[in-house]
Amino acid sequence: MKRTLVIITHPNFENSVVNKLWINELSKYPDQYYIHNLHEVYPDGILDVKKEQALIEGYDHIVFQFPFYWFNCPPLFKTWLDGVLTYGWAYGSESGYKMGNKKVALAVSVGIDEKEYTPEGKYMYTLEQLLAPFEVTFRYIKADYQGFYAYYGIERDSSEEAIQSSLAPYMKFIQGV
Repeated sequence: MKRTLVIITHPNFENSVVNKLWINELSKYPDQYYIHNLHEVYPDGILDVKKEQALIEGYDHIVFQFPFYWFNCPPLFKTWLDGVLTYGWAYGSESGYKMGNKKVALAVSVGIDEKEYTPEGKYMYTLEQLLAPFEVTFRYIKADYQGFYAYYGIERDSSEEAIQSSLAPYMKFIQGV
C-alpha cells in the first residue's frame, strides 16, 4: 500500500477539533501515512528548507492540511511554499520539478457554512475559486493536483456528531490521493 505524506499546518492544533480528529485517525495507520506537523517541527517558524525538500522527495502522495481562515492558509504554510518551492528544485530548470507528477491535494477545515461559498452566498466566491492559487501553484511546478476535501461550518456546529460525520469522507478522500 502507498504511503502518503500529510503536512499539517495548524497554529493551534492542540485546541483543534476536526483537524485533530482527522490526524488522530491517520495516526492509527503509520504504515500508510506519515504526519508532518509544521508547527510542531518548527515552533519558531524557521524552516529547514533542505530537510523539507528531502522529505517531499521521499513521497509520491502529499496532502496539505490546514484550517482555512481569512480566506487563505496559515502563515507558516505560506512560508513553507515560499521557502521550499524554490527555483531549480520545484521549477525552472532541467533538474527542477522535484514535485513533478507527485499527487498533491488539500484538506481544509472551514469555519463558515458551505452555502456562504456560492455566487449567491455571503462571500460570492466558491471555495474552489478561493483555493485556485494553490491549484495554480501545484500545476506550475508540474505536480498532479487532486483537488480538495473541505469540512464546512465548524464555527456554527462543532458538535461531536457533526465532527464525527467528517471522518469517513475525509478518509475516503485521503485514500484516493
